[in-house]
Amino acid sequence: MTFANLKGNFRKPETWRILKWLLGLHRERQPKHPATGVPVPFVHNDGQALRLATQDTLTWIGQASFLVQLGGKNALIDPVMSAKLAWVRRNVPPGLDWPAMPKIDLVLITHSHRDHMDAATLKRLGPDPVYVVPQGLGKWFRRAGMRHIVEMVWWQQLEIEGVNVTFVPAEHWSRRKLSDVNTSWWGGFVLERGGRRVYHSGDSGWFDGFEMIGERCGEIHAAMLPIGAYAPRWFMARQHIAPDEAVRAFLALKAQQFVAMHWGTFKLSDEPLDEPPRLLRAAWEQAGLPESRLNVPAIGETLLLENLAGKTTPARQREPLLLFADRVSR
Repeated sequence: MTFANLKGNFRKPETWRILKWLLGLHRERQPKHPATGVPVPFVHNDGQALRLATQDTLTWIGQASFLVQLGGKNALIDPVMSAKLAWVRRNVPPGLDWPAMPKIDLVLITHSHRDHMDAATLKRLGPDPVYVVPQGLGKWFRRAGMRHIVEMVWWQQLEIEGVNVTFVPAEHWSRRKLSDVNTSWWGGFVLERGGRRVYHSGDSGWFDGFEMIGERCGEIHAAMLPIGAYAPRWFMARQHIAPDEAVRAFLALKAQQFVAMHWGTFKLSDEPLDEPPRLLRAAWEQAGLPESRLNVPAIGETLLLENLAGKTTPARQREPLLLFADRVSR
């Protein structure tokens, strides 16, 4: 069985397009930028408060990896703790190291690409959590020895470990090896517990599904949206939104708070690793949105959802959201 996007018009990047991009045979060619050693905001997070699990929080671990705490439940979304993915090395270490991690109840995987589904990390997490995965990925997790696996289809809603989980569409594709293109689904997750609702988009190009998600899933208090891996646009637009499109997606979702992700960690595309937040802030200002609704966390930073919900204080007064240690660049 193979899967398709809502539009039904994107399968995967064709080989000739990949070669054209890698060889720089196009008008959007950029000078090469460093893949590691690029300073991005980083926080040493010792995990002490997270292990108490007394507050609803979002902690950015890097790339699309988040620890989400809702009502005392700990969920990892797209956890990637490895130092490298194939030949791509990590620019900064994970925002939480293993000793800082609380006991995990749920692990949610948006799709099978290796910067979202890392085999080494999943095997170290072990068989005890409930693994929530797109339809078609259950076989991989069973072979890896996981005991509790839930496969989901788009718009399916389940209560898992006390968390209301909805698997929602994205405009993307899936593959882990040459022979399994689009044999598993891809998407995002809406999680709700105790009246707080958060959304993680996974990877996605722009599509009308953002508006559908906002309409069908209810008010979203915090939307974790990707802002990196967008250049060149002729190649990346069908699979990754750019910062201005992330703002457009936020507006379509009618979410309360924007939480940026998917930048600064692995260099997977042509733009400089530290460029996405600059373009995001420019697009945010152009849209006339209040700065108090924009969150660009440091890797390792924990945001308190109770502070984000209905927050009206200016961004410069948000230092209490930084719970642990000092912010540094690495």
